[in-house]
Amino acid sequence: MHKGLLKRLLPHVVLLVFSSAILFPILWMLRVALTNKMNAYQIPPVWGNPNFNNFIEIFADNSFMGYFVNSLSIAIGTTLIALPLAAAMAYSFARYNTGGLPLRLAVLSSQMLPPVILVLPLFSLFLKASLLNTQTGMIIAHITISLPFLAWLLVAFFEGDIVIIEQAARIDGATRLQAFLRITMPIMAPGLLAAGLLSFILSWNEFLFALILSGPQTNTLPVGLSSYQSHRGVDIALLSAAAICAILPVFILLPLMKKHLIKGLSLGAIK
Repeated sequence: MHKGLLKRLLPHVVLLVFSSAILFPILWMLRVALTNKMNAYQIPPVWGNPNFNNFIEIFADNSFMGYFVNSLSIAIGTTLIALPLAAAMAYSFARYNTGGLPLRLAVLSSQMLPPVILVLPLFSLFLKASLLNTQTGMIIAHITISLPFLAWLLVAFFEGDIVIIEQAARIDGATRLQAFLRITMPIMAPGLLAAGLLSFILSWNEFLFALILSGPQTNTLPVGLSSYQSHRGVDIALLSAAAICAILPVFILLPLMKKHLIKGLSLGAIK
């Protein structure tokens, strides 16, 4: 009986340990954000009454709100453009084998390149095209990151059992376009939602391209967070408050889309 109980409890204990290791830094950051600047550096920590002065201070700074709005606009713009392009690319790969294996490998290999290799050519191109320090330029740069990843993710959906349903619709008289719009896309909705969410997160967290290609008017949150470090040191209380605000949208989105995200990533749209 004790062995059976231990066997049932062990997975929960392991999951609890790993969950604690992931959540502890976030909870510690929240503690620092809710304390005053003098106590933020003290080790062992000083536990006092929580206050929201750090959050009030960062939102009183128009720069932080600008960073937040820029990140939101660029992430949404990147997702809205990259997702349909990736869906079309994936459909072409799955149905027509466009370019064959070499083209697929070329798309995949672009994900293996370090971003620092891509950012310098993009800087030169954007400089000539007057796209530096513009949201349009940042969206184009982020699409170069998201598009190959999303295309490879969506190919698996288009190559699944959905092919049989699409063929059945064609036999019933639907054109390829009608079958794609009325059959494939509704069934693909969980996969598209999962891909869109991952694209949003990739753009939201991207730092290097934003650091090199953006400017004072288009700096995103990752770049803005680095501004809390100066020659005098790191303002850890304000940085923690800003970081909590930066990860908050993802924490809000994930519970709302968890069901569709799991269904999409597990290829469970068709049973």
